[in-house]
Amino acid sequence: MIGLLQRVTEGRVVVDGHCVGEIAQGLVVLIGVQKTDDEASTERLLERLLGYRVFPDETGRMNLSLRDIDGGLLLVPQFTLAANTQKGTRAGFSSAADPVLGARMFEHLMRQAKQNHQTVASGEFGADMQVSLTNDGPVTFWLES
Repeated sequence: MIGLLQRVTEGRVVVDGHCVGEIAQGLVVLIGVQKTDDEASTERLLERLLGYRVFPDETGRMNLSLRDIDGGLLLVPQFTLAANTQKGTRAGFSSAADPVLGARMFEHLMRQAKQNHQTVASGEFGADMQVSLTNDGPVTFWLES
């Protein structure tokens, strides 16, 4: 599973003109599900997202995690993260999970996140979403599990 995390001051997802997920300070994470992913890889990625130290401490160093600051977590499914872009001018998606597996793994991630963190929001799997955020830093990391 792939998580492209961005430290934000705010983030929001809109589907069909309606806000379906919104957070203040925290992480917006684009989620890519690969065909080899399972519940264990999903749980490992979540643990990393909640514990990854990307927020500044009192000296300005990135020493605090999402848990430490009690920030929001906005999870956004994005199958294009699993693209193979090594050749040519068009992405290939042979490593991406099929929609059934992708939806199941994203829903598992959401359930686990809501059980383990206070403020969790999400985009909508398979929907045409408009994602807006204010990247703080900017700070962006690519995590895989």
